[in-house]
Amino acid sequence: MPNIPDTDGITTISTRSLIRLREQARQLPLHSSKIHARQGGAYLSSFKGRGMEFEESRMYMPGDDIRNMDWRVTARTGNAHTKVFREERERPVLLWLDLNASMMFATRGAFKAVVASKIAALLAWSTVNHNDRLGALIFAGDQHTEIRPRRGKNVALEILGAIAHHPAWRPQNQSVEKRDMQAAMSRLRKVTRPGSLVFMISDFREMNHQAEVHLANISRHSDIVMIHISDPIEDHLPARGHYQVSDGNRVIPLNTSDKHYREQYHQRFDTQRKHLQKLCRQHRMFYLPVSTRDDPLTALQTGLGLRASLTNQYRAG
Repeated sequence: MPNIPDTDGITTISTRSLIRLREQARQLPLHSSKIHARQGGAYLSSFKGRGMEFEESRMYMPGDDIRNMDWRVTARTGNAHTKVFREERERPVLLWLDLNASMMFATRGAFKAVVASKIAALLAWSTVNHNDRLGALIFAGDQHTEIRPRRGKNVALEILGAIAHHPAWRPQNQSVEKRDMQAAMSRLRKVTRPGSLVFMISDFREMNHQAEVHLANISRHSDIVMIHISDPIEDHLPARGHYQVSDGNRVIPLNTSDKHYREQYHQRFDTQRKHLQKLCRQHRMFYLPVSTRDDPLTALQTGLGLRASLTNQYRAG
């Protein structure tokens, strides 16, 4: 058996560690109809595109969505009827994972890229457990690894191997930022089929207008969960003092004594966060913030409202 480095799960990730998450994924009953917003700014729309299929018409009841009215049956019978839909059994799940240089960073917990990779693994195994088709798009700089959606354990293993062995983990690639979010979003738009459930896992640095246009177009026919990975120091600088920050090659001094500078620093991150939340509200997407110090499974269960669902199931049992 190959040796696993001491940094595994902190600054690096191994295929074996990602495979081990399969058992934890059983505690993540990933089913679109069970996903609910748990915090401000979070939103996941009703099923889009081919995610829903007409099943029958029934008498209209107070509280039914008027957009689902069956006007033909209503006109024919003289009584208000509404359409009833059911989720299609085949709903592709697509993982969009960012392994750019800014993701190779943390001051607490684990690198953003490590947390993101674990989240991708949990979602992959949960998808396999539900026998849905699974695909992935892993990118860093101008390198894109695309895995087309299909069923079975083998596609999950292929995705996890592609994550763990991606060139982005090599030290020589971690200090060079060549991110092109517009190209990454364009690629995602080309591979996403109507009715898909897309999980985007990134720190969403350098999102420009054109990248957001691509994202808006995807959201018209597919459900998107935007998982925003961040480190606590990106939100708030540490207490007043002199610090040193390093990328493994260079050391940069950091002076946090200036209160005005600390406030400006926080404002930049807060502006980005609020912009992402607004983007999600505008295009009916789900926003889920995750910190590098969070446990990936707990963050998904709580953020997607699945933890409460599990508790209710146990109580009912």
